[in-house]
Amino acid sequence: MRAALPTTYDYRIHYKETGVVWKLSSLFLQHIPFASHELIFYCIGTDRSTGDALGPLTGSHLTESPLFPFPVFGTLENPLHALNLQQQIEETRLSSPTAFIVAIDACLGQGSSVGQLLFHSGPIHPGKAVGKKLPPVGDVSIKGIVNIAGFMEHAVLQSTRLHLPFEMSRIVARALQLAYSRTQSNKMNDRHHKSHN
Repeated sequence: MRAALPTTYDYRIHYKETGVVWKLSSLFLQHIPFASHELIFYCIGTDRSTGDALGPLTGSHLTESPLFPFPVFGTLENPLHALNLQQQIEETRLSSPTAFIVAIDACLGQGSSVGQLLFHSGPIHPGKAVGKKLPPVGDVSIKGIVNIAGFMEHAVLQSTRLHLPFEMSRIVARALQLAYSRTQSNKMNDRHHKSHN
């Protein structure tokens, strides 16, 4: 019998939607194995371009949290970008070949979609918007639409106001932290339940 194909999904939610952190954390809980020890976060982008800073900003928020125990690559201090991404992928393949990778990156989209956070099964194709050929990365991906696509993408990313990627990165980081803490409390409840049965 053939194995079932993995479920594909594609969610989008605006970062200003009411209850966005809780809603995102519920999605993350369903699709990211927080109970696994082999979970790695790739926060892709550069601090040299305001529009492309969503990944490193998210990485910095996550690494600043003492309660978030997973390896995070890509912060404002040490960005994960076009020049070092391939090397990081190879190092991860060697050190953690079975790791589940969550890739986070900024992207461009339609004007009506700016401010939306996308969460979908499958990898990110980083650098696509600016014509760079980089390897696809991630078992699942989280993207934030920071500006409008279609014309002079490089300049559009450079001139994006920092406020939007910053706010979106805070939402993503808080939702990931909440999903992890919900996993922990579910574990404790299970243990408590078992010990009373």
